[in-house]
Amino acid sequence: MICLGIKEFFIVNNNNNFNNNNNNRRVKSSNPIFQSKKTPSSSSSSRVYCCSNKSFFAIWMAKSEAAGEIMLTSGASGRVTALLSVHVLKSFLMLVNAFFLLLFFPFRGRRRCHSPPPEKGVKEETGGGVNNRPMMRVPATIVPWKSSVSAAAVVVDHDVAARRALAIRKVTDGGEYSRRDYSLFVTPRGETMFTQSWTPVSVKTRALVVLLHGLNEHSGRYDEFAKQLNTHGYKVYGMDWVGHGGSDGLHAYVHSLDDAIIDTKAFILHVLAENPGLPCFCFGHSTGGAIILKAALDPKVEKSIAGVVLTSPAVGVQPSHPIFLVLAPVFSFLLPKFQFSAANKKGAIVSRDPAALVAKYSDPLVYTGSIRVRTGHEILKITSYLQQNTRKLKVPFFVLHGAADTVTDPDASLKLYKEASSEDKSIKLIPGCLHDLLFEPEREEIKRDIIEWLDNRV
Repeated sequence: MICLGIKEFFIVNNNNNFNNNNNNRRVKSSNPIFQSKKTPSSSSSSRVYCCSNKSFFAIWMAKSEAAGEIMLTSGASGRVTALLSVHVLKSFLMLVNAFFLLLFFPFRGRRRCHSPPPEKGVKEETGGGVNNRPMMRVPATIVPWKSSVSAAAVVVDHDVAARRALAIRKVTDGGEYSRRDYSLFVTPRGETMFTQSWTPVSVKTRALVVLLHGLNEHSGRYDEFAKQLNTHGYKVYGMDWVGHGGSDGLHAYVHSLDDAIIDTKAFILHVLAENPGLPCFCFGHSTGGAIILKAALDPKVEKSIAGVVLTSPAVGVQPSHPIFLVLAPVFSFLLPKFQFSAANKKGAIVSRDPAALVAKYSDPLVYTGSIRVRTGHEILKITSYLQQNTRKLKVPFFVLHGAADTVTDPDASLKLYKEASSEDKSIKLIPGCLHDLLFEPEREEIKRDIIEWLDNRV
């Protein structure tokens, strides 16, 4: 062991009492660089293992050659403490107890007002006048100490109303080749989802496309893509899934992606009922692609759709730090709406087109805050589920992924392609492209590839 720039050091006899200052000798050294030295005592083979001065504090690990014990020493204070001491054990137990106490916080009992029951046969009397008559005790009405509608719920309702009004204003005239409309779809859970449709005007409708956006965005961002599909005879339906766009829920908060999957299944069946006899395809981007994939594993949906197109699907994601994989289940239960800035890769660029980035992050319907813990945990759950069930996928699909994507894993898409049981499956990994493929400089080529794949299956 070599210490640099140290003016004094200690030599400790391991066979004696460590707290006895007489046994711990301070040795002055004028040499700024010195090596460990053995003590002159014949009964010990201790080595120098701690050093300090006014501006430097060092803790060194030393192993006694005689006793074979690993010790943690503090030269600044002259203390010597064993690594596995009673104090350390007590501290660890206190930490464990504090953790389990935290787990019980959500189960705290609610405060209630209780009135004593009336005593049977007991009467009260008051003195004088008209009040001089027998009276019975009547239990007071129990009034909840909390309002049934919380302030947070009111804020969310106002936010949903504002977002929905903005989403409606964005549904402008579809142009020469499209008619754009919106409607509100009530899910089996009773929540209201904002949906919109793009209908071909100049050509006959020959197929349907149900479009599902990615995390933190909304269906209106795919207006240009929907209009381009219209020119080829595809009627497009888009749904803002829960917590996004003009739909119900706290912005960008997903309590359960299974709810979004149930809503998507119901919406697909609703679209098919409105357009009997037309083949239906599904398009999903990122997390929307993961939702579409899990919905397509349902035999009822599998028989109802003609195929699936996926761009950058969230089949595999990697948090910025492995600790999130450990903390997510606990925090999603205790603090589900907490915004965890370290859960995803901060500042991940999703497009190489500066204009597309400005348009995205200046859109008030696009959520730009940190991901909420429960939402991140739900994404990890669905990716894990899909990776374990890729062999069950039987519908025709076409997956496109940017090889330079840092948000979702292109290797996971390749694994999906290799392991899926679908007889009709295609994949295209695009070199240099990032996450938002339909907003990359190569967007026109990518759209042509998608439309060509659809045309070959209508």
